[in-house]
Amino acid sequence: MRLSPAIVIGALALAACGERAAAPKPAETAPVDVKAPEAVAPTVLTEADLRRVCRAGLASVHGQQPLAIDVDGVEGGVVHASWRAPVDGGRMRADCRVQNDLVEWKPLDLPDETLVRWMNQPGDPVIRYVIKGAAITITQTLPDGTTEQADLAVPAEEEAR
Repeated sequence: MRLSPAIVIGALALAACGERAAAPKPAETAPVDVKAPEAVAPTVLTEADLRRVCRAGLASVHGQQPLAIDVDGVEGGVVHASWRAPVDGGRMRADCRVQNDLVEWKPLDLPDETLVRWMNQPGDPVIRYVIKGAAITITQTLPDGTTEQADLAVPAEEEAR
């Protein structure tokens, strides 16, 4: 009887599978080193930090530099912002608010009024922030589960504009 090379290779591969060391039992696993986060999102933001977080969040979402986002005012915890439109040089406008560690925004002045809504619905990207001194880390989780992260310098002294 003659064996084909595929059968011989398959048999060797299957034989090798049985030579594994036993997996460690849960009690044998090494303890996980849990470290406290370096910075966390504060539960209540000052108005200056609210302005900074919204500038960073809108800049990240719209591919702008934070200093290109102008804060036009703050009213009832909502930041009104605008920036130069990259295509035609006009102005784009949006509102922004912060809920815990989430940045929520709403586009304004769109031709389709149904699109003028807070971007916090299922299927919208989830935007989180962490303040680390003069830098703000923005993490966007897209609907497909991928994430994008940006560390943006938004110094507090720039808010006096």
